[in-house]
Amino acid sequence: MRSKPTEKKRNTPIEKKKRITLTSKEISELFAEGIVTIVLLLLLNIAILVILTSIVENSPDLVDAIYASKNAFTSAFNTDIFRSGRNFILPMFFLLDVIVLYWRLIRRYHQMQLRHIISELHFIAEGNYDHRIPFELRGDLSRIVSNINGLVDSTVAAIEDERRIEQSKDELITNVSHDIRTPLTSIIGYLGLIEDRQYHSEEELLKYTHTAYVKAKQMKSLVDDLFEYTKVRQPSVPINVMEFDMAQLVEQLAADFELEASRKGIKIETYTHPEHIEMDGDTEKLVRVFNNLLSNALKYGKGADKIRMEVEKVGTEAILTVKNNGQMIPKQALDSLFDRFYRVEESRSQETGGTGLGLAIAQSIVALHGGYIYAKSTPEWTSFIIHLPLKRNNLSNTQTYG
Repeated sequence: MRSKPTEKKRNTPIEKKKRITLTSKEISELFAEGIVTIVLLLLLNIAILVILTSIVENSPDLVDAIYASKNAFTSAFNTDIFRSGRNFILPMFFLLDVIVLYWRLIRRYHQMQLRHIISELHFIAEGNYDHRIPFELRGDLSRIVSNINGLVDSTVAAIEDERRIEQSKDELITNVSHDIRTPLTSIIGYLGLIEDRQYHSEEELLKYTHTAYVKAKQMKSLVDDLFEYTKVRQPSVPINVMEFDMAQLVEQLAADFELEASRKGIKIETYTHPEHIEMDGDTEKLVRVFNNLLSNALKYGKGADKIRMEVEKVGTEAILTVKNNGQMIPKQALDSLFDRFYRVEESRSQETGGTGLGLAIAQSIVALHGGYIYAKSTPEWTSFIIHLPLKRNNLSNTQTYG
C-alpha cells in the first residue's frame, strides 16, 4: 500500500490527477504473481505436450494424417518449417502463455488499484470531507472514482445545508427572543406601575395602559409575521391559483393606499402596459407582497413625494416594479434587505413598528409563484422589481424558496 500523504496535501480541495504509484510490497507481490504464473504455465505446457505425444504415439492413423498434412503444407508453401511440429506448436504455446500472463498481472494490478481507492475512501470517511480521490484511471475504475467524488461532493453539500439550517434556526430563535423581550419588558414595567398604583392621575394611568397596549400590538404584529413567514416557507403550503388581471389588481392596491399616502404628502402613480395583463396566481398572497412593498415605501421612503407602481408584460412573464423617490438605500444594505429580521436602520424600524420579516415573506411568496424579486437604489429611485410567470404551467413542479 502506498505511503500516507501529508495532511496539508490531503486537505487540498482540488488535487491534480495522478497515476497510482505502487509500494515496494505491491511490486513484490506483482513480481511473485508473475513468477508463479510462469511456473504454472510451463508445467501446463509440459503436461499438454506429454498428453499430445501419448495420443499420437498410440494412434497410427493419426500419425499418418499428421505426416500427410506436413507434406501437403511443405509442398504448398515450399518450406521445411512444417516438417517439425515444434516450429509452430511452441510459438503457439508461447503466445498463449504471454496472453495468460498479461491477463493475470493486469487483474492483480487492478486489485491493487482498488485497494488504493478503498484506502482513499476510508480516509474521507474519517471526516476528511474536503479530500477527493486524485487518481487518474481508465475504464470502470475511472467511472467508480468519478462517482465516489460526486457522492462526496453531494454529501458535503448536504452537510453544509444542514449546518446552515441549524444556524438559521438558532438565529431565528435569538432574533425572535430579542424582538419579543423588548416590548414585553415595557409591558411588564408599565403594568407593574399600574399594579403598584404608582400613578398620580387618571391621565397618567391611561398613558401607561396605552403604552402597554401599543407594545402588545407590536408583539402581535411580530408573531403574525413570524407565523406568516414560517407558513410560506413550508413545502406543502397551498397556492390557491386563479386567473386575474394584474393591471386591475395594481389599480385597486393604489386606491387602497391613496388616503394614507395623501396624509404623508405622497402621490401614488400607476403604469401598465398593456392595459390588461391576464395571469395565474394566488391573489391573496400577491396582495400581501404589494401591501408590504407599499407600506415600506410609505414608512421608510424618507423625503419621498411619489410612489410609482409599474406592470409590464415581457414575453411569458410580468415585470412589476414598486419604487419611490425617497432617500437612497445604502449599497451595502441592498444584498441583505430580504434577510429575515434585517433592518436598514434599527431605530427607525422600531419607531414604525417594523418586524424585519416583511421582505423575507414577500420573497418567499414570489418564489412560491416561480418568480424572483430584487432591489436597486439610485439617488433618483429606490425600486423593488418582481418577475412572475404569466401562466401556472410555466412553473416547475418542484417549488423553490428564497
